[in-house]
Amino acid sequence: MNKADLVNKVAEKSGLKKKEAEMAVNSVFECIEDALREGDKVQVIGFGTFETRSRSARSGRNPQTGETIEIPAATIPAFKPGNKLKELTK
Repeated sequence: MNKADLVNKVAEKSGLKKKEAEMAVNSVFECIEDALREGDKVQVIGFGTFETRSRSARSGRNPQTGETIEIPAATIPAFKPGNKLKELTK
């Protein structure tokens, strides 16, 4: 399912027009992005938790040349599914 499919499903289930559903979906994504940018967690009970994790610097290897390279530290977004979502995918 891509974003357009998600917008169509939201419009269908909620009775909203597609334009309104697209605004709603975009708003949810923007709110999650803003919270993660500020370092906050977004926890949706039963669905899961969006958070950021710190990845420390490490050494890597260029697969083409075999040369050792340094990979810098980074903060990455992460998603941990909730119990209800885990049960649905079993």
